Amino acid sequence: MKNIFSILKFTLFIMVLFAIIYPMSIFGIAQLAPNKGRGETVTVNGKVVGYQKIGQKFDKSNYFWGRPSAVDYNAAGSAGSNKGPSNAEYLALVQKRIDTFLMVHPYLKKGEIPSDMVTASGSGLDPNISPQGALIQVKRVAAARNLPEEKVKVLVETKINTPVIIGTSTVNVLELNVALDELK
Repeated sequence: MKNIFSILKFTLFIMVLFAIIYPMSIFGIAQLAPNKGRGETVTVNGKVVGYQKIGQKFDKSNYFWGRPSAVDYNAAGSAGSNKGPSNAEYLALVQKRIDTFLMVHPYLKKGEIPSDMVTASGSGLDPNISPQGALIQVKRVAAARNLPEEKVKVLVETKINTPVIIGTSTVNVLELNVALDELK
């Protein structure tokens, strides 16, 4: 009987610790973070249009496209495809993405498509693409919006994020598309 009471006390202690104290502590710490831990939102005219660190689906020709998503941009189910480069099903999917990309960008050759435009990221929610991935879409987006290609290209170049010390340059697709909508 003595053991049962000590086990129940320990269970109650663990429940209070991990179900109340720990979550409240994390919530309290989040209140010190930018935007009170709600993420880095992107707003247009006072309305939240997305999150800076979470990829969104853009598939219309008048917008820049992001990386493909293995989870269809569902942030609740972040995951990669878990299929390796020797998996036949994965290779067929990548080939389908290449064919689709070439159909919409007939001015390109297969070897000109950056890999990030046809392969999903590990999380399936990557908000960024390579500068090359953005620049090869300039012609399509400019034509769809009846804008000069050079104007759209300059916009892309202003949105390239260069790392301070190490890493690769990226372009945030949501920020680029918001700036594109603001372009006159």
